Amino acid sequence: MSLYDYGRILLRRGWIVLLLAVLAAGAAFFFSRQMTPTYRASQVILIQPARNDLGLTEATTRLMNSYQVYLNSSRVAQQVIDYLQLDMTPADLLGDVTIQSNRDFLTVQIDVDLQDCAIASDVARVWGDQLVIYRNTQNQTVRIEDRIDALAVDAPKCPTSTTPNVAINTIAGGILGLLAGIVLVFVLEYLESSTVRSRDDVERALDLPVLASIPHKD
Repeated sequence: MSLYDYGRILLRRGWIVLLLAVLAAGAAFFFSRQMTPTYRASQVILIQPARNDLGLTEATTRLMNSYQVYLNSSRVAQQVIDYLQLDMTPADLLGDVTIQSNRDFLTVQIDVDLQDCAIASDVARVWGDQLVIYRNTQNQTVRIEDRIDALAVDAPKCPTSTTPNVAINTIAGGILGLLAGIVLVFVLEYLESSTVRSRDDVERALDLPVLASIPHKD
């Protein structure tokens, strides 16, 4: 089949494609609106050596993963729960928190996903404070020039993202419906390819021109 034939098929059955696209987009929109939104709050902690020294900077870089492990612990989660008086277990709260360290920028990012944006912000802030307190405690045992400070970068932002994203889900649903409609159109065309309904079908099946036809008598 040529591109012309494919285009003719899509034009003839285009209503099926459009219908499925609209139905899929509508379903995605409806179900997305029914879901309870989850808000993400993010807190960034900057790890800053006291001096611009290669040795101290290298030591700081090596400690980045240990900070991530420390923050991603039940002990820290319990401290946050106790401070904010949350009705959660450490395991439940840890399931809503993502800790990531960046060795290149010497930062630790804390992302909290909760259904309450204000609580998510509080959790991200207090969680970040635990690293600041930890570093302050460690700094008491070393000289000032060898200290490694942890500084909170601004206040936690909420929401940095929200799920579900109704607009994205609706567009994705429409695209999937469109593709499903195109597939369905060609499946129907394949199933009906042996059915002769017009002179065009005869010419396409036999690859011969129709010279004459007998009109249907009512």
